[in-house]
Amino acid sequence: MLGLGVFAQSSSAVFIHGVPFLLPALTAGGMPLATAGLLVAMPTVGLVCTLIAWGYVVDRIGERKVLVGGPLLMLVAGISAATASNHIALGVLLFLGGIGAASTNGASGRVIVGWFPPHRRGLAMGIRQTAQPLGVGVGALAIPAVAAAQGVSAAILVPAIMAGIAAIGCLIWVVDPPRPEGKAADRANPYRGVSTLWRIHAVSVLLCVPQGTVWTFALLWLHRDVGWSLPAAGLLVTATQILGAFGRIGAGHWSDRIGSRLGPLRTVAIAAVISMAALAFAAWTHAWWAAIPLLIAASVITVSDNGLAFTAVAEIAGPHWSGRGLGIQNTGQNLAMAAIPPVFGALITATGFPAAYLAAAISAVAAVPLVPTSRATQQY
Repeated sequence: MLGLGVFAQSSSAVFIHGVPFLLPALTAGGMPLATAGLLVAMPTVGLVCTLIAWGYVVDRIGERKVLVGGPLLMLVAGISAATASNHIALGVLLFLGGIGAASTNGASGRVIVGWFPPHRRGLAMGIRQTAQPLGVGVGALAIPAVAAAQGVSAAILVPAIMAGIAAIGCLIWVVDPPRPEGKAADRANPYRGVSTLWRIHAVSVLLCVPQGTVWTFALLWLHRDVGWSLPAAGLLVTATQILGAFGRIGAGHWSDRIGSRLGPLRTVAIAAVISMAALAFAAWTHAWWAAIPLLIAASVITVSDNGLAFTAVAEIAGPHWSGRGLGIQNTGQNLAMAAIPPVFGALITATGFPAAYLAAAISAVAAVPLVPTSRATQQY
């Protein structure tokens, strides 16, 4: 179940985050950059618009059907997009592919939470959270190369075929985890009367700011301010992505060992404050000997909260609400990540990188007191 969940989520990540790697091929063919940028953003738009709706569907019909149906939609949309004859049709089909990709976010998480016992769940969900960097890596390696050799249409088939394989695997091997008797409508709304889930969502959105700032601007900072070549800077950023994946796994294992998701979540938030503030100071003083290790540390720390918050939401929401809870969680995070490049790009233009790193640290400061106190979360 863990392997299928990771593969299904990785296929979605390739569709969402891999399509933007078509930009060089699209613009080389004469397409204006603004038009190409709009096209490659359409999967993300489809994702954000339907995450909560897919969560409701998962709560009602179970994980297996969604893990088959969503990737099948990606497959059909991708094949159709590869044969699209105009830009409008291509954009619509990429949007539909993004809708299909949204299905795996909640469903894959619920399968893992449902089948793994509490004392192993954090580690399992940490492994599941590596699906995003895996998907980005596959997209970065495969899509530009295929586009250059065979054209844009062939490159679009890469995530489509991967989604088709995921659908077949989930159809054959995924089994819905057991759930207590009763319909979702009969269950109390975990958002009503208590603020725990809303606070976790808010914490995750605030912690997206340091994560997104490092992800988005580290390459540019290393090249423009530190003076590294683009290949060297790209190699370091790639290495931090790999280390960040291990950071997610380690944080999940840590939460299993101590029996709490929220305690480690608060610690990670505090560590994000310290690392980003230190990075801002090092960048301001041009202390590159310290800035580079701090960038690596911040890159790992700022992604380590993802699996902790994701697991906590699923556990607290319970088996009849976790689909919607995870949908809300992912929607907030994706909206925050979408706002970071333009907002912090303007801030960097006006004040420089140190101010942007400091602003990210302040966002993490705001997250620390919002982390709920540790409580019993295992409802599965």
